[in-house]
Amino acid sequence: MAFSPNYIFLLAFLTIFIGYIKTNNSTSLMSPTSACFLAALSVRRSVYNLSNVLPVGVSQASIQASVEQAVKLSPSPFNIQSARVVILWGTESDRLWDIVWGKVNAVSSFADEEARAASESKVKHFARGAGTILFFEDQADIDKISLGFPAFAPIFPTLSEQSSGILTSNIWTLLSVEGVGANLQHQSVDLIEADVLKTWDLPLSWELKAQLPFGGIAAPPSEPKKTFEGRTRYFGGEVVTESAKL
Repeated sequence: MAFSPNYIFLLAFLTIFIGYIKTNNSTSLMSPTSACFLAALSVRRSVYNLSNVLPVGVSQASIQASVEQAVKLSPSPFNIQSARVVILWGTESDRLWDIVWGKVNAVSSFADEEARAASESKVKHFARGAGTILFFEDQADIDKISLGFPAFAPIFPTLSEQSSGILTSNIWTLLSVEGVGANLQHQSVDLIEADVLKTWDLPLSWELKAQLPFGGIAAPPSEPKKTFEGRTRYFGGEVVTESAKL
């Protein structure tokens, strides 16, 4: 019996959701909607062991549709919509990481050949997935809105960075709930931006912010060690018990 991609996705997400409920005693304080959202966040990990084979039920078209919706729905300051996204598939993604290594190799001073080879292997490792998503902010849009709101002009660069971060997180989480691995990189942005714009004939006003190589999960990531003590504080309102803290 063949199952549709939608059925497979729903089954996978229900497994994630049930697992999250079982391992988090704070979920009894939340609505099902909140718990479902946090379950999606809980599966986002930095996956470095990628393959170029996407999970069953996931296609290039479905990933592109998810990315388009994330770009559409993610907020931006003053609704300037300055985010730009490029998806590089297969050999196009390989070209990106060749550019990165070429620049890194040209400007770096390695202690010896072993160190150089280790650095090359690390950079080329990002090309093992199915593709890479590039995140940009269009400076032309930011300059335009700054002229219209001069009082806010000094903080628009910060707001732009925050908006880009929200979009990046949304796309990364969307990939994760579909079983697609990814890891966020900021590889030599200043070094490679000009080459990236030229190679893919992109507008000069686009500023490169990050790269997200993605693909099938060749090996599961290790569980991150995180501490939450002291990271949240409460003033006023109801008394918050330890069990309610995430």
